[in-house]
Amino acid sequence: MNIHSVIASRLNIHVKNVSATIKLLEDGATIPFISRYRKEVTGNLDEVAIFSIQKILKELTDLEQRKVTVLAAIENAGKLTPELQERIDKIESSTELEDIYLPYKPKRRTRAQMARELGLEPLARMIMSSGCNNVNNCASRFVKGDVKTLEQALEGAADIIAEWASENERVRNRIRSLFNRKAVIKTGIVKGKEEDTKYTDYHNYTGELRRCPSHRFLAMKRAENEGIIRVSIDIDSKEAVETVQQSFGRNVSPAARNFVDSASADAYSRLLKPSIENETTASAKKKADTEAITVFSENLRALLMGPPLVGKGVMGIDPGYRTGCKVVCLDAQGHLLEHSVIYPTPPRSDVASAATIVKKLVKKYGIGAIAVGNGTASRETEQFLSSIEWEKIQVPEVHVVNEAGASVYSASEGARKEFPEYDVTVRGAVSIGRRLIDPMAELVKIDPKSIGVGQYQHDVDQTELRDSLQHTVETCVNSVGINLNSASPQLLAYVSGIGPKLAESIVEYRTSNGPFSTRAELLKVPRLGPKVYTQAAGFLRIPGAANPLDNTAVHPERYSLVKQMAKDAGCSVDKLIASPELRKSINLQHYVNDEVGIPTLTDIMAELEKPGRDPRVGVSNVKFD
Repeated sequence: MNIHSVIASRLNIHVKNVSATIKLLEDGATIPFISRYRKEVTGNLDEVAIFSIQKILKELTDLEQRKVTVLAAIENAGKLTPELQERIDKIESSTELEDIYLPYKPKRRTRAQMARELGLEPLARMIMSSGCNNVNNCASRFVKGDVKTLEQALEGAADIIAEWASENERVRNRIRSLFNRKAVIKTGIVKGKEEDTKYTDYHNYTGELRRCPSHRFLAMKRAENEGIIRVSIDIDSKEAVETVQQSFGRNVSPAARNFVDSASADAYSRLLKPSIENETTASAKKKADTEAITVFSENLRALLMGPPLVGKGVMGIDPGYRTGCKVVCLDAQGHLLEHSVIYPTPPRSDVASAATIVKKLVKKYGIGAIAVGNGTASRETEQFLSSIEWEKIQVPEVHVVNEAGASVYSASEGARKEFPEYDVTVRGAVSIGRRLIDPMAELVKIDPKSIGVGQYQHDVDQTELRDSLQHTVETCVNSVGINLNSASPQLLAYVSGIGPKLAESIVEYRTSNGPFSTRAELLKVPRLGPKVYTQAAGFLRIPGAANPLDNTAVHPERYSLVKQMAKDAGCSVDKLIASPELRKSINLQHYVNDEVGIPTLTDIMAELEKPGRDPRVGVSNVKFD
């Protein structure tokens, strides 16, 4: 199997672009770096296509490793032929590989195996041939030794034939197809669990499997795992048995037809049905996982790409009832200025005192916006804020923000390091306020699974979920770009090529030596070498740097190209950035070479037009329906 060609065919991408992308991945390049800075090499593939190439590459690589195991097992059994090896080499599906391997796979001591030990396999072969004109007569020759009766001989032969039928590729594929098209998923309440109220919709449910939404399937599997219901997947048994009978033993003699049909019926009920049902269940689970994880990722992307609130002091409020509402005041950069507690909600309902405290803090720190967590008492807190008479104070905007995971962050090691002198309630309110100032910068501090962006997060494949959410965060962080001199270690860790350890090293270097003045200074950070620098530099920004390109997405490897453009235009880089007329005078075709094409040149010009631009849009109030 040519892995590159298979991937190209599946994704409808030219094989040379697939090969080039795989080469970059194998050399350690990250997906954000490849999609942004190697467009000419990959044929302008985006992050989605590159991520798909990476996933399929792993899938096919695992398949190739499995083939090695299968071939070795068949060879050790002395049954590997050149034709079989050639067929296995060409396989592109793990299901097809396992079907081929099934007859050769070491088995526990099955009924068929015990029949073989009695010497009955020749009888089974005789019955399956076209020359058996009387099954009983054929079987009578084998009534000897440990085979005491005719019935014992026939039962043993039937067990062997049933196993052959269950391992026949044509039979398996046709039964598999039936399950795919016509399977019905059914549930039933477990005895003694009739009083359950959580899963009442699934106490006695029947529906087409292929039309079952992912959230419903996952709910049923969760209920089954909790011991509330039983779940089964089935097809019409009569149709299934007829399918096996029509697909297997088509050349047997008329005299043996009924015997083989009976063995085929046994093959379905005893061997095929459990096997294909398990396979179908696993396939349905994988499909449901994929759909659920896609929703997770899309919701996470929407949260991370939420617009930042620029240039305003923010009050963060973590609402509550009995323990009150925790209040923090933050400057425009998210630094904690002061914290307090107010009790405008029941049971105290001390609205007047709470209003006085809020107005005092808003005036003292010039608060321009208030972030209210959307959890317990959120609605009442928002209503309280809307009832305040602000008098001569500039009325702050009120925003309801998603507070999911704030408690996780407040108890984390990162929060303890940042606010060692404050308790978890203050840290949680800070997190809520910062989510308004810059959602991405705050949310990356929390495990994506704790942000509450989807259902059944503990029921789906955890490796797939982790990889997908990790990819989503990396894509978002790198598409926005990060301020090298203010980013937290958690945010820096998602930058292309960096990771948690180097992120800590960058912050330690910044703390000891002051703000970075150039991107090139990154090379002074311990353990950050040229390879990581190449991967990361283009995604890190230095506002106010002497070289204006250090605050853009223009990669340092293209600085000389921009300088040449400026020189050809008769100006400095600063003037080229400031002048639309000068940029329009540049003919990009003059700068195309073996490494740089129009896609990269177009990106460069877009950066020069709006250096350091943030792709996120302006913030808007979030209200309850």
